[in-house]
Amino acid sequence: MADEPIISRGFRGRRAAAGRQSRIPPGQYEERDFPVLSAGPTPHTPLSKWDFTLRAVDGATMKWTWDELQALPHENITRDIHCVTKWTKLDTVWEGISVDTLVGAAAARGVQTAPFIVAYSDGGYTTNLPFDDLAGGKAWIAFGYDGKPLHPEHGGPARLLVPHLYFWKSAKWVRGIQFTAHNEPGFWEVNGYHDRGDPWREQRYTGDP
Repeated sequence: MADEPIISRGFRGRRAAAGRQSRIPPGQYEERDFPVLSAGPTPHTPLSKWDFTLRAVDGATMKWTWDELQALPHENITRDIHCVTKWTKLDTVWEGISVDTLVGAAAARGVQTAPFIVAYSDGGYTTNLPFDDLAGGKAWIAFGYDGKPLHPEHGGPARLLVPHLYFWKSAKWVRGIQFTAHNEPGFWEVNGYHDRGDPWREQRYTGDP
């Protein structure tokens, strides 16, 4: 699942220096560590059995094994991330594959996009997003963090990375993206969390602007 508040342990951050404070959304504090927050046990899927699927509304699919995914162009990504439990971590460094790359390859095989997606993960977690929040260099399937393979506690072997939204949208242990014609709220969204989760607008809970 994504990094969320069910087992929040009262992490304490420090006030950021003035030059960094402008990068921290309202109501957040700077965290120098990388807290581990999950709502369930950590899956451990062998890479030999791991795959990733894009599925269109009409059922057309494209699937990659781990080795096939690794053969695609990689990107190094440095972004700030923001957890709904109010910590922000600046300048996190990831390695992954742009969702645009996957969508382009799938489109060539007839897998068409739709206005919304549901990302789904090992363990049954889901989260919903408008496709516009993934397209145009805004999201990745990340498998590396800080120069090392992504640790299972942080969503390895691969997680969705959507750094401009609260981090529960960056689904851990991601295994696929389902395109949908209509918005279909995911796990946290049906349990009182905001449908989109923009940290700069403090969209934490249902009913926030």
